[in-house]
Amino acid sequence: MVNASSLLRHLLLDPLNSLRVGSNSSIASTVTMSWLNIPPSSHFSMANIPFGIISTGEDSTPRPAIAIGDYALDLKAFAAGGGFKASPEIAKNEAVFSSTTLNDFAALGRPLHRSVREYLQATLSADTKHPELLKDNDGLRKQALLPRAEVRNHLPMAIGDYTDFYAGKNHAYNVGVLFRGPANALQPNYLHLPVAYHGRASSVVVSGTPLRRPWGQVLKDPKAEPKVPALAPADKLDLELEMGMFVCRENGLGSPVPVDEAEQHIFGYVLMNDWSARDLQAWEYVPLGPFTAKNLGTSISAWVVLADAMNDCKGAGIANETPLLPYLRESKKDNVLDVNLEVDIITAAGHKTTISRTNSRNLLWSWPQMIAHHSISGCNLRPGDLFGSGTISGTTPDSHGSILEQTEGGKVAIKLEGGEERKFLQDGDSLVIRGWAGKEGALVGFGEVSGTILPAHPLF
Repeated sequence: MVNASSLLRHLLLDPLNSLRVGSNSSIASTVTMSWLNIPPSSHFSMANIPFGIISTGEDSTPRPAIAIGDYALDLKAFAAGGGFKASPEIAKNEAVFSSTTLNDFAALGRPLHRSVREYLQATLSADTKHPELLKDNDGLRKQALLPRAEVRNHLPMAIGDYTDFYAGKNHAYNVGVLFRGPANALQPNYLHLPVAYHGRASSVVVSGTPLRRPWGQVLKDPKAEPKVPALAPADKLDLELEMGMFVCRENGLGSPVPVDEAEQHIFGYVLMNDWSARDLQAWEYVPLGPFTAKNLGTSISAWVVLADAMNDCKGAGIANETPLLPYLRESKKDNVLDVNLEVDIITAAGHKTTISRTNSRNLLWSWPQMIAHHSISGCNLRPGDLFGSGTISGTTPDSHGSILEQTEGGKVAIKLEGGEERKFLQDGDSLVIRGWAGKEGALVGFGEVSGTILPAHPLF
């Protein structure tokens, strides 16, 4: 384990630290060129350096890597080849890069995450002061620098717990209007606290994993009396456009995390699709909320964008004029991520349509506020815990983050390329979500999160 003071001394003294010790904006402006050929449109620029878990055909053991341009740098191979030898502080912790998840690395804390990211940026920089580490090391480059197209991605973290928030006010209002009317669209608690429910960690899957249409109880005729459900495959399968956040730092049981200290508990961020069966949800959610309508699967992107990489990618969220209780009052303003988001649907016939464009600033609550509320009861968060933001929707139909909103509950079909229409997802449909911040040449992007709907398993 490293502490902040020893890490700071290392960063100031280490000659490899040719970047800066300070704000992330200096990195974004200074580190723009690499000795690698990185396309300007790449989500994985030198300003990013996201972490993930990969395997290859030659070595099926999952291990940590970073994404850089069209390559993945295998950190296990990089460490074994002496890649971290220019930094004793990192080298003494390099065993974490032999783990099969990022949990051990995450648990070392934000200062070490920052040190490793800056070290790798310096190593990959066009004017690196240590070309012998990788640039001029043909053997290690061949072993550790792999085409991303040839690696397999795995879940980046072992997820102990998954909590899905409902911080997208526009989405909450739109759905509330559908079920309760405009006057009661938002529940009385909504503007006072970050509403959430505990989801199912076991069915969180990495991008590219197909999911089965779920079976469940469906009330075919809501107006009938008595109300008797049928067991059937879900007809109203939907997406939820979200972002996810991984926790890196544990708080003790009974010890709430102060909102202004919550940033130190954030490891990084991913894109998320919280698949939802709306007809199952309508019948089961009263009085305790979603259950089987959500646990069919939650897809996340493969590469975790570190919290430091997003320091300069924040802005104001949706304004909340409601006076907040002290534990939710942040000293830092404009602290909501500013990420451009897009959703494509690709039908089984191959027709692709972009059905939503929005931005992650369409949230009422920041991640630190979510952490503060989650832990105010004394709940102990742990490295690898996953938070979902809730569905991110803008104020227009083409910026809504769910089909439920876009079709007004299935009343109006979405027009797709090739003349197809959708009121909800059909078997064979694929969803692709993309997200990025910054400008070409220095994009801090997430790649994508994708998934395809397979037919329900035959039960009878």
